[in-house]
Amino acid sequence: MNFSLYKEMMRVNLKGIMNYAVGSAFYMLFMIWLYPGLGGSTAAIDELVKAMPEGVGNAFGLNSGFASAEAFISGEYYGLILVLILSIVCVQLSTQLIARLVDRGSMAYLLATPTTRRKVAFTQGLVLVTSLFIILAVTLLSGFAGKSWFLGTKYEFDMGRFTQLNTVAFLLFFAIGGLCFLISCACNDEKKALGISGAVTFGFFTLDLLGKISGKLDVLRYFTLFSFYRPAHIVQGTAEVMQICLWLLLIGLAAFAAGIRIFRRRDLPL
Repeated sequence: MNFSLYKEMMRVNLKGIMNYAVGSAFYMLFMIWLYPGLGGSTAAIDELVKAMPEGVGNAFGLNSGFASAEAFISGEYYGLILVLILSIVCVQLSTQLIARLVDRGSMAYLLATPTTRRKVAFTQGLVLVTSLFIILAVTLLSGFAGKSWFLGTKYEFDMGRFTQLNTVAFLLFFAIGGLCFLISCACNDEKKALGISGAVTFGFFTLDLLGKISGKLDVLRYFTLFSFYRPAHIVQGTAEVMQICLWLLLIGLAAFAAGIRIFRRRDLPL
């Protein structure tokens, strides 16, 4: 790793990272603050959800119910909004860290210093992973704070399952970020890298959504990494969390390793 490069890239991107992190924390606190107001109506809301088409409930994570705060949050936040936020972070930041520097000629200056392509690529990948970790760590801590401030002991909130939910979310986007990073390492053009990464990431999300909505299209879910991510199952304690985490970790490591290898071996227009 090139520590000087890592420090500089974190400095350059920290403001944007913290904007996402603070925004995520604010929304998390808002959802937890909102839950006690729904506490007496959870049964009625569950009945309303059951009256909806099953595919709609599956697509937007509403079938986990509202009996506990973490079930409410898993459907209202982790099922859609957090996924979109972290997808944008992965696509944009992975492109900025490699493809943009190559496209604009800045990579030539980095490689003119006493370092190697492998160190540069590894460092940039570490910046992406650190960014995802910061956003989800702040989100997790805001959830703990919200539980203490707004829920107390009156409302059920399983911190263990909430932590598992955040861990799986981090590893999901570690894997997706790895794929976006691989694409960025293979492209010389910033717009091309951004387009392909966006198409892959949001294509995965769309296939997963279609598979949830219609039972006839259920097979589509198994062509995406989002098939590993089931917030409702995690908070209900029915997901194989260790197995899911292991698969996502291996996919992410393989994608980052492939990206570094491609960047080290290919010809660059410097």
